[in-house]
Amino acid sequence: MPPAVCRVAREHPRPAGQGDYTISEVATYTGLSAHTLRWYERIGLMPHVDRSHTGQRRYSDRDLSWLDLVAKLRLTGMPVADMVRYAELVRTGEETFAERERLLAAHREDVRGRIAELRSALEVLDYKIEFYGARRASEGA
Repeated sequence: MPPAVCRVAREHPRPAGQGDYTISEVATYTGLSAHTLRWYERIGLMPHVDRSHTGQRRYSDRDLSWLDLVAKLRLTGMPVADMVRYAELVRTGEETFAERERLLAAHREDVRGRIAELRSALEVLDYKIEFYGARRASEGA
């Protein structure tokens, strides 16, 4: 998995487990359900998660950093299949840097296109709000 990912402050700080977190702590931290975390493991989106001597999942700081990245990719609308492909490439090693870069660059262009669409929609909303505000002001005068 990648080294620590830059983090933005979250509502829930990392649990105080010193790099050894239970699935419930990770669920609280990420806002994901335990079911979703187990699903991420099954589909190959999460790397191998260590287990305690009793078989319980134990997540590391590296796992939390990876989940931070996955959350950002989800937020940007990356398809799950592309996220799984990216995870596979990361696990394969450094020889996949170029392919990872291509995958992320293509997704970045999709995100930029959606941002442009949203800006355009925001301009329409701003115009309409200003129109109604001006209309109310003129009626009240």
